[in-house]
Amino acid sequence: MRFAAFFLALMTAAAGYGQGMFSKLTVPNVPSELEFAGERVPLENFDVFEGLQREMLVTLYMHSRTTLTLLNTTRYFPVIEPILARYGVPDDFKYLCMAESGLNPNITSPAGAAGLWQIMSATGKEYGLLVEKGVDERFDIEKSTEAACKYLLDSYKRFGSWTLAAAAYNLGNAGVSRRLEIQGEDDYYDVFLPEETMRYVYRILSLKLLSREPYSYGYIISLSDYYKPLNDYTTVEVSDKEIEWSEVAHRNGTTYKMLRQLNHWIRDYQYNNASGRTFKVKIPGEGFRRNEP
Repeated sequence: MRFAAFFLALMTAAAGYGQGMFSKLTVPNVPSELEFAGERVPLENFDVFEGLQREMLVTLYMHSRTTLTLLNTTRYFPVIEPILARYGVPDDFKYLCMAESGLNPNITSPAGAAGLWQIMSATGKEYGLLVEKGVDERFDIEKSTEAACKYLLDSYKRFGSWTLAAAAYNLGNAGVSRRLEIQGEDDYYDVFLPEETMRYVYRILSLKLLSREPYSYGYIISLSDYYKPLNDYTTVEVSDKEIEWSEVAHRNGTTYKMLRQLNHWIRDYQYNNASGRTFKVKIPGEGFRRNEP
């Protein structure tokens, strides 16, 4: 009897399949022409075409994460884009930032990479970021973007290719260099790399395509849905020897919670500022917390 009931339920579901009972999934359209940072993507090659198609499928059908990432573009792109431009890094690298963190400024990977740009501790220190227990500038949106730009410029100087610079952001300069040399190649699309790195640029490209035309790929997002920039703030300097961040917040008419919303680099309640550093701290304005356009 149990089998008969199960079989009946299965047949009923199958009968409803053609009547819209299940959500419809479609294979995304891959454009005939595409470029990354001014460099052409050779989509006429089957492996390149299928590599991009695979990452588009992963990106498009990871609905909740992808939607949240899209909603955050209006909050963080206005901060990231001018810094990329100032350093001479192509605008397409903002999509690399999407791929790295989903535009979540507080995220930390199992390997210890942190912030929007998922910078490792040693790399952050190498590029001038303060990385300590109570203060970690890998979570500082502006400073981490500057550090990422410096790394990417070093990679571009080494490889002469922005696509390889993007790959090196995932694998490291030495890892990319070694594989190019062994294989006698000089192009990202021709070199065999670890699977994560071989998928990496395609993941970035999938986010570029989706961000530019979300509606074309089934993401129905109105302008009012996107998150507003958090730009209602003033800046104060803090240089106390023993910093109590809750006290700093209350002294400036806000809360520790709201202070952390603007200063992700604050990682604890206190900071022993023995070296006497001066920190520029963003203080929320009166309308900061209101959910208004």
